[in-house]
Amino acid sequence: MSSIEKAMERSGAGARAATVERLAAGRERPELPRHDLPLARLRAQGYLTPEESDGPLAEQYRAIKRPLLMNAFGRGALPVDGGNLIMVTSAAPGEGKTFTALNLAMSMAMELDHTVLVVDADLVKPSLTELLGLRGRPGLTDALAGDRVPLSEIIVRTNVPKLRVIPAGRTYPNSTELLASQAMRALTQELAERYPDRVVLFDTPPLLAASQASILTYLVGQVVVVVEAGRTVQHVVKEALGLVDSSKAVGLVLNKSHERTRGDYYYGYGEA
Repeated sequence: MSSIEKAMERSGAGARAATVERLAAGRERPELPRHDLPLARLRAQGYLTPEESDGPLAEQYRAIKRPLLMNAFGRGALPVDGGNLIMVTSAAPGEGKTFTALNLAMSMAMELDHTVLVVDADLVKPSLTELLGLRGRPGLTDALAGDRVPLSEIIVRTNVPKLRVIPAGRTYPNSTELLASQAMRALTQELAERYPDRVVLFDTPPLLAASQASILTYLVGQVVVVVEAGRTVQHVVKEALGLVDSSKAVGLVLNKSHERTRGDYYYGYGEA
């Protein structure tokens, strides 16, 4: 913990964080299912966890999340409409979007004033669900198809106090089409209205791999596009950005760069 964070904790920030958590819990079912994330395994695989709050990776994600939070909640600037709904995507598969989405979620869960909900919306390749050990749990598809499971029954509490997860859910014949459905639009609207002080991160399919991904850009306020350093060529990035709703706040994250900037990796965020 940095000296600034320690000073904030001494001044009562810890109590404020507990208040935020209680308010969020008050809008959820008391019996919300609990799942312990495999934090030791995630840490061994290079992911950010609460125990690593002072390391280089934590600092890099602090730099990435700060403009996102400012856009979401208007600290020092006008808030972006729907800015607390953030889509994390990439141009093509394998560029690190799930790595980025989970690390952003972990970093934001360390914030004092907000809780975080991360949604596995990559229904073709639900890597986040697999990574967190949530395969087989009711999830996004179950809220969008079939019996339309209520939102309150698919949100999973975790052993990271301010982090919630919606897994991908069961496989349906038309799973990919569900992302473009009116049910998905209604669900994102419900999330925005029910949890206005919560950050909702969507780990979505790559823009150039699934047409439904571009439709999702119209349902969120911010879009983060992950670009793999040394692999993704410029025209591919431009093609992907051309599929994003031009009215949205769009940022780029450079992943797997070997620039020695404040750590082993460098993640840059900037307006696209």
